[in-house]
Amino acid sequence: MAHTQVFTISGFWPAAGPGRAPLAAGFRLGEVGTHSSRTIMLADLTATLAAAPRNADRRAYAAAIIEANCLGKPTASTRRLSNQRLGELYSLDSGVPLFRVLRRLWAIDEPGRPLLALLAALARDPLLIATASVIIPMPEGAEFQRMQMKATLDASAGERLKPTILDKVVRNTASSWTQSGHLHGRTFKFRRLVRATAPAVAFALYLGQAAGFRGEEMFSSAWMSVLDCTVSRARDLAAEAKRVNLIDFRMAGDVVEFGLEKLDPAARRK
Repeated sequence: MAHTQVFTISGFWPAAGPGRAPLAAGFRLGEVGTHSSRTIMLADLTATLAAAPRNADRRAYAAAIIEANCLGKPTASTRRLSNQRLGELYSLDSGVPLFRVLRRLWAIDEPGRPLLALLAALARDPLLIATASVIIPMPEGAEFQRMQMKATLDASAGERLKPTILDKVVRNTASSWTQSGHLHGRTFKFRRLVRATAPAVAFALYLGQAAGFRGEEMFSSAWMSVLDCTVSRARDLAAEAKRVNLIDFRMAGDVVEFGLEKLDPAARRK
């Protein structure tokens, strides 16, 4: 079944805009994006999180990457750059709420890791989030059009990206959407619908709430659309997340209430 929901980049924020709450959660807003040089680095993120305990601080992750070379990079400079880029995309900092939630869900949802990584990267890379309006509305099986992606990025970034860098961002973002499962193929890429997990839906709800959405609208925000979830499917997976004690979720008629504090126990102890 094709994914035909109308999608715009503004769907990641409520009508009033992002405000300050996303920054407190760990979002990165502005104009600079990591995809000018890297992808979502799914394999590197996986290796990094495996190399340090769940409660590790930023210095421990840096040590795992730079000193222990958990990523198997050939030079000290590439190890340092990888540490920097992973930090930009995911923070790798237990003091950042978004990363704490990602780290917790990562440990319990191996099948959903590509989607968890994508959601976190969308919250922290303006270049990647700009491309969602190209990928998400594509019907299943449709061929990815690089020129459309290039035009979207050019409109979003304006004159900040030189043509050679713009082409690289197109390649990197296409690779990221392939790593997440939304695209498949090498020379020619085609849209594939992803299969959301309950933890991924819980993370999308967390990010949607941090962005400013509330109640029923959290099921139809762009954060949920990224998971190729209909509202009905999102509700079912939210109910599953409640059953496994990730979130609190109540529906009474048209009233929908969420309690997402369980996703970040560290926040409750502060």
